[in-house]
Amino acid sequence: LERGQLAALVTVTVDEAALLVDRLGRFVPDADGVFVNGAPINSFSLGDVRSHIVVSEIEPRLFSGELRGELMPHGPVDDERIYDVLQATSSLDVLDALEDGLSTTVEERGRGFSGGQRQRLSLARAFLTNAETLILVEPTSAVDTHTEGRIAARLRKVRGEHTTLVATTSPLLLEKMDIVYLVLDGHVVDRGTHEELVARSLKYRQIVLREDV
Repeated sequence: LERGQLAALVTVTVDEAALLVDRLGRFVPDADGVFVNGAPINSFSLGDVRSHIVVSEIEPRLFSGELRGELMPHGPVDDERIYDVLQATSSLDVLDALEDGLSTTVEERGRGFSGGQRQRLSLARAFLTNAETLILVEPTSAVDTHTEGRIAARLRKVRGEHTTLVATTSPLLLEKMDIVYLVLDGHVVDRGTHEELVARSLKYRQIVLREDV
């Protein structure tokens, strides 16, 4: 992955993507073959890895506590930045519905929010880490297509010059990527833009566009 890229990872199943993401984020003992700036990822302390590479899973959790604090896992962020990111994740409507706004107390596991609301708030939290490398797994799977389109359109602006890898099969997200990697049986079998892969890869069309053989 090049610095500042928006990249996507396409696999047949989410489980396959999760296995790769676990290695890229060093959540497994065996992360051989993963390099950061040319150095093996295992050569860095785990603290350094966690501070520079953030992984947001397909079912990220919300914990109990003040919402403002929930959205700032890596330290204080001013409210203006929080509002900007909530807009980028199409989450301002969630905030508007809360009587105490950012001071609202989140129930355990975020039970007061719907699945789509939890996913959008978790995505906002991931963006607010300002991670040098952010890895997202199906970050829009629980939202409708209109909301997904708005999030996809704002992804580049909110991530700025940082590197982002999205494991997804969503055409709305894939068409915004600089590069898409098609991975089958643990190997990169093709790479290119969404449009290029749609044009030349039947397997890609089967996975992403649900095209029949």
